[in-house]
Amino acid sequence: MDEFGRVGRLAAAIGRHPREFVGAVMATAAVLAISFNALFLQNGPHPAPIFTTRPMQTVETPIAPPRPAIAQPNFVPDTVAANRTQVVANIQRELSRRGFYDGAADGVWGAKTDSAVRDFVQAAGVKVNPEASDNLLRVIVASNAKAQSGRAALSEPIRNDPIAELIAPSKRVLAIQRALADFGYGQIRPSGNYDADTRTAIEKFERDRRLPVTGDISDQFVRELAAMTGRPLE
Repeated sequence: MDEFGRVGRLAAAIGRHPREFVGAVMATAAVLAISFNALFLQNGPHPAPIFTTRPMQTVETPIAPPRPAIAQPNFVPDTVAANRTQVVANIQRELSRRGFYDGAADGVWGAKTDSAVRDFVQAAGVKVNPEASDNLLRVIVASNAKAQSGRAALSEPIRNDPIAELIAPSKRVLAIQRALADFGYGQIRPSGNYDADTRTAIEKFERDRRLPVTGDISDQFVRELAAMTGRPLE
């Protein structure tokens, strides 16, 4: 009977204070859950979360190794100039062997060398840029073209005949005619003689460059033409 009496008194107490009973039950459950978690569920030291969680997996981003620096070539201007001088000298020697050039193989690209190269290109019938280069040298070496006989006589006027000096082809006029033809100032036949077509081309050039229109081969005209073409005309 004592046992039934205690149960009855407990039930009566719960009936009088139901909220306090529910709170006590929840508190007891919370304490038991925390104790169970700390004793059986946690691998690390206390405190820890009530429920175990999976560790976050971190993904490591691969780091690309640094690219090795590419060494830039060092261009030495003196070496480039020396190579060009040697190429020009070799071109002059080969042209001299074939009768197109009668000057010194000094490595200087002047009007005489320019004229000789263009005469070779015309005589050989090859398509090559008439500028100093290894390619031009190879073309000259591989060609069997020879200068026409009598070219030297046409290149140099007869010094003892003043009339012949006036009508003989001039290297300066020849260089001017080629420069004017190359830059589109008329269909000029490079002959070395100052003719009507050459005068017309000079007048057109003078108008384009806003120079006094004379049609003559003046020093100012020659300077302007040489500056435009980038090559000597003397």
